[in-house]
Amino acid sequence: MTKIISVVNQKGGVGKTTTAINVAAGLADMGKNVLLVDMDPQANASSGLGLTKDRVQYGIYEALSQQKRLHDIVLHTSHPGLRVAPATPHLAGANVELVTVERREHRLSDLLSEVHHAYDYIIIDCPPSLGLLTINSLAAANELLIPVQAEYYALEGLGQLLETIGLVQNHIKPELEILGAVITMFDKRTRLSEEVMRELYKYFPNTIFRSVIPRTVRLAEAPSFGKSIFHYEPSGKGAHAYERLVREIADKHGID
Repeated sequence: MTKIISVVNQKGGVGKTTTAINVAAGLADMGKNVLLVDMDPQANASSGLGLTKDRVQYGIYEALSQQKRLHDIVLHTSHPGLRVAPATPHLAGANVELVTVERREHRLSDLLSEVHHAYDYIIIDCPPSLGLLTINSLAAANELLIPVQAEYYALEGLGQLLETIGLVQNHIKPELEILGAVITMFDKRTRLSEEVMRELYKYFPNTIFRSVIPRTVRLAEAPSFGKSIFHYEPSGKGAHAYERLVREIADKHGID
């Protein structure tokens, strides 16, 4: 069974796209066939894996609007086993254009049903909002991975996110589950990070990943070179942290 995981947090700057890229790359490095779907009009997940604008002719927008088949817009990356359904700036219009479409919340789910047999994992990078693109991403997923920054304002809006997830579970996809929350940009030197971690356990008492992603310059630099952290600095602490997270995810799924 293909596992479809949406990486979601409507708050920007929490390491969401970094997590989506590196979880997808880490799973591919384990020998899994992985598709990363970039549902963010900013297209950071696409460019973060080297898919620059001049290389991307068509993206997920064209698939959602039925101008192209999903299979036809998927591109290879430098990671064996990792492909990307890229985003383009046109995707920003989809939030408006999909409003009048029949089964609008299921458009992405319907697309993925055509290709899921080819992948072990499909990772969806959600936009930093709770609009229709995010609702599509939640409805298409089996599980949700929620990155939370270890900063004072990081828990702002978390209640709203959980409320939205609850609405999707109640009205669109009852089987949707929270895979877990992962703490990002953690600085063990600050007392504040420890306090945020304790507070987070109140929201997710049973679904906090033990792996914690540190704040590192290398993690911030890697996307500008179009590389995952595993290709940019494979021996660094950022790579080791994401490797542990990927291993935890695989263990949850009973995968060797």
